[in-house]
Amino acid sequence: MWCGSATAEPALRRPPKIPVDSRTRLAAVGDLKSLPNSVRHLFEPNNGFEFLPAPHATEWLAKHDEFGQTFEQFRRSKAPRPTPTRNVIYLLPLGEFGAPAPSVERLRQFTAAYFQLPARILEGIPLDPAQFGQRTNRHTKKPQIQTAPILERVSRQLPRDACCLLVITMWDLYPNDEWNYVFGEASLTKRVGVFSFARFDPDYLDEPRSDGFELDILRRSCRVLAHETCHMFGIQHCIYYRCVLNGVNHRDEMDKTPLHLCPVCLRKLHSAVGFDLIERDLQLADTFHEFGLSAESQWIKRRHQ
Repeated sequence: MWCGSATAEPALRRPPKIPVDSRTRLAAVGDLKSLPNSVRHLFEPNNGFEFLPAPHATEWLAKHDEFGQTFEQFRRSKAPRPTPTRNVIYLLPLGEFGAPAPSVERLRQFTAAYFQLPARILEGIPLDPAQFGQRTNRHTKKPQIQTAPILERVSRQLPRDACCLLVITMWDLYPNDEWNYVFGEASLTKRVGVFSFARFDPDYLDEPRSDGFELDILRRSCRVLAHETCHMFGIQHCIYYRCVLNGVNHRDEMDKTPLHLCPVCLRKLHSAVGFDLIERDLQLADTFHEFGLSAESQWIKRRHQ
């Protein structure tokens, strides 16, 4: 599961019926009249976006009550936002990052293009598993490290110009003894997160590696970075469309979620960062093309035809 930092709406409110109806989706995007005509069409539901269907029994929304977060709810929230003096996203590798791990430089490029903010790589931390609550997972029989000691350590070394610091590792993670594993965990208040890419490699789960598995690892790793960094800006799970902010229970469900933001969540991120929407799309399309993620690049280009 993705263990994010965002909190749900108050418990007194009942979760909506999933999938939500078209009126709820449109209301969640909010009034678009204040946006320039040149970009308003980028938030239209028929501009490449897919509605989120009813979940299967093992998927996130079948097991978790999600209330959704409209654009107006996000706008009124007090979640941290990037500022002119605190606007850098830092990536900090924990442990070895050799093949088949994704390229840390490519993850930096993706992060900078996706959020339109400076992204920098910090010198990695050599891993002593004993310092981070090492255990053996009862299912995989492989070692894991605990998220809390990692978050506590890196929160003390947050650079002054950081809007957030993201630890990335090829070690499997767990938050506490009751959980099997998590893909990642983040602290909104401390502006730090830790994310594992270990389970993105089929070999980790003793499955065969197909042709192009390295690209699958890169795609999944980018998806986690986008999802969890959005949480760091106070953007909650999405229940309106297929979106990078959908909660997921397992890797198969993750592979169904796109790398792009839906109209609701794109508007939130645009509000938080204030980037040029068209320039962002052009940079992302070029970045995806360079990485070999052709489907993602073509999706962006079709929206501007």
